[in-house]
Formats: sequence, structure tokens, C-alpha cells
Amino acid sequence: MTRKARALWFTAAGTGEIRDAVVPARGPDEVLVRTLFSAMSRGTESLVLRGGVPSSQHDVMRAPFQEGDFPWPVKYGYLNVGRVEDGPADLVGRTVFCLYPHQTEYVVPATAVIVVPEAVPAARAVLAGTVETAVNALWDAAPLVGDRIAVVGAGMVGSSVAGLLSRFPGVDVQLVDVDPERAKIAEAFGIRFATPDEAEGELDLVVHASASEAGLARSLELLGHEGTVVELSWYGDRRVSVPLGENFHSRRLTVRGSQVGTVSPARAGRRTYGDRLALALRLLADPAFDVLITGESAFDELPGLITRLAGGELPGLGHRIVYP
Repeated sequence: MTRKARALWFTAAGTGEIRDAVVPARGPDEVLVRTLFSAMSRGTESLVLRGGVPSSQHDVMRAPFQEGDFPWPVKYGYLNVGRVEDGPADLVGRTVFCLYPHQTEYVVPATAVIVVPEAVPAARAVLAGTVETAVNALWDAAPLVGDRIAVVGAGMVGSSVAGLLSRFPGVDVQLVDVDPERAKIAEAFGIRFATPDEAEGELDLVVHASASEAGLARSLELLGHEGTVVELSWYGDRRVSVPLGENFHSRRLTVRGSQVGTVSPARAGRRTYGDRLALALRLLADPAFDVLITGESAFDELPGLITRLAGGELPGLGHRIVYP
């Protein structure tokens, strides 16, 4: 038998609506999941909301269980935590994470869900996709013991990277952001905070996640000789100037892109997407990550919420959605 659910659709620039959805009957190797929480991915979902996904990237940017096509209408999202209502006996009743959009119930292959460890509250597990991005970035960056590192941009992804780096032995980490309020994030992870003007230079590594041209320029300025910037920002259809003049070449600097859609070449031979996501969930046992959730709304409030998100009226970092 089919079931009825409700799902959020982006329908035009900055607008969306909740639509009825049909949940198909579960197959033998599938699970029926009732959503407990989802979260808005501010950077990516804001870009989708404004129609900023370039046509050349439409296939690359598809979420695993997306419906519709860019720009609109599209059912988009990938931070979902729920409880298995029906499925294989070893999964029934378990709390799971899935890369599924904002929908009250859904059926997916059992292989598409990852069990949330008992040490991780379901409400925090919505950060798994963000922390997974940070894990992949650090596989790409390959920091070494004792490195001097800055993370420029204290959004959800940048802060997650800083949180993971705070555990590296002997590493000196600065979290850099134009907003002094983000110092609370650095404090939660036990690392230093600096504004761009205050940040210390001569660094081995900078992870850039501010999605701004000024942030990328400052990241290059902070590097020492033969240092590397790992670029995590995704600019969509925006053009960005990179300052490659002056002493960029004489200092032998490197700018390297990192994107979660591909497992880092440093681990691709030995780790799957599922391995990476399971690791991210285990890392979320640290309660310090709660600092990244700064707002919460009910599912029925989503249409108004995304209008505020698109208009830049929704402050803070991660915004959690609570389901009935």
C-alpha cells in the first residue's frame, strides 16, 4: 500500500511550498523512514533558491533523492534524520541519517541509510552531511603534526573543519571570520578566533570557506612560502577574481579545490561514500558541535523560512527543522 507524506518544493526564486507526496510500498530491500529532523544547508540551498546553479553543473549538483530539475520546481535537500518504521529487522526502530530532502516520510534502499551511533543525539545528527564535507576536505588538505593553519570563513562547513582540526596533535588553528560573534564557535572548540585583519600569517595551510572574493584573497596573504589554500567555497554562477600577481609565484603558493561529491583521491581506494558518512556521524559524538545549530523551526514553517533564507534575513548557522 502507498502512504501519503508532505514535502518541501522550491518553486521559484526565493519561494517554496509544501506539497503532498506519495510514498510507495516498501520493497524487500528497502526501509520506510519517518523523519524526525532535517536541516537547511545554508550555502547550497540558498544558491538553489536563487537559481544560481549553472546549467553546466545541473547533473553534478543533483541531490541523491532530488525530484524535479534546476532551476525550479525542485525538491531539494540532503540533511535528514529519521526513524525506521518498517524494513529489515536489524533496522526497524533505529535512528538513521539519509541524504533525503525535507519530507515527512519516505522509502529508500536500506543501503541509503546510515545508523546514527547511540552516542549521537538525533537532533545533532543532522550535521552529518556538513561534517562529512569537512572530513573530505581534511583528506584533501592532509595537515601534518605541528602545522600552523587558519580556517577562513566560520560558516557551517568552515566551522566543522576547524572543529576537526582542533583535535589534531600540535596543530595551531585560527578560525577567521568578519563577524566577531563567531568567536563563540572557536571558544566551543577550544581554538583561537581572529578577524581577517588580526589573523596571523606565515601559515602552512589555509582552508577557505567564506564564499567571498575577499576571503580567498586574504587566505593567500596568510600563507607562508610554499603554503596551500584548500578552497571549499562553491560560487555557483558567480565569477571570482583570484590575486595571482605580486609574489604568488615567487612564494610558490598552491590553490586546491575540494568538493564532497567525490571521495578524496587520498582515500578513494580504501574508503566508500558510506565509510566517510559513518565516520562523520561518529565524530558528532562531540557535544561541541551543538554550537553549529543556531535556530529551529517546525516543518510547517518551511515555506516562510526559505523566503527569509533567500532574502538574507535568517541569521546564524545551522537551522534545524522539527517534524510532527
